[in-house]
Amino acid sequence: MKALDIMNTQVIKVKKEHSVSLVIEKLIEHGLSGLPVVNDKNEMVAYISDGDIMRYIGRQKDMVLGTLFFSQIMSGDHDNLESRAKRLMNLNVMEIAKTKVYKISSEAEVEDIAAFLGEKDIQKVPVVRNGTLVGMISRGDIIRNTFKLMKSAVI
Repeated sequence: MKALDIMNTQVIKVKKEHSVSLVIEKLIEHGLSGLPVVNDKNEMVAYISDGDIMRYIGRQKDMVLGTLFFSQIMSGDHDNLESRAKRLMNLNVMEIAKTKVYKISSEAEVEDIAAFLGEKDIQKVPVVRNGTLVGMISRGDIIRNTFKLMKSAVI
């Protein structure tokens, strides 16, 4: 079984020109934890997750950077949560999205995808063909399809 046999082709995504506000709307509306970010050719250029949003709205602590001869205090963010959240809504998605993204080929074998998801401890992975986003595969997709196949083989 290959990725293209079990992938979800109805991918909720955003374009790289979109705002974080639209991302949050889509995450809430569809009950998702992250979205692929694509360009006009539907090529995946980034991925934005609820973790990226949490890192932005979370309180930033003061940091002390120092060496033997020099030290500097980098002041954290002293704005409150509401101020950070308002500022976040107007950002472009690419300002906080991760551009180094895991993705798999539509020709990848499901057992290799299962191992990859387990090894990287991620819930889902985008599927690409010739650089273009064509689907998503989650742990649930693999479990459902693997055991559905086993069950039909027994009957």
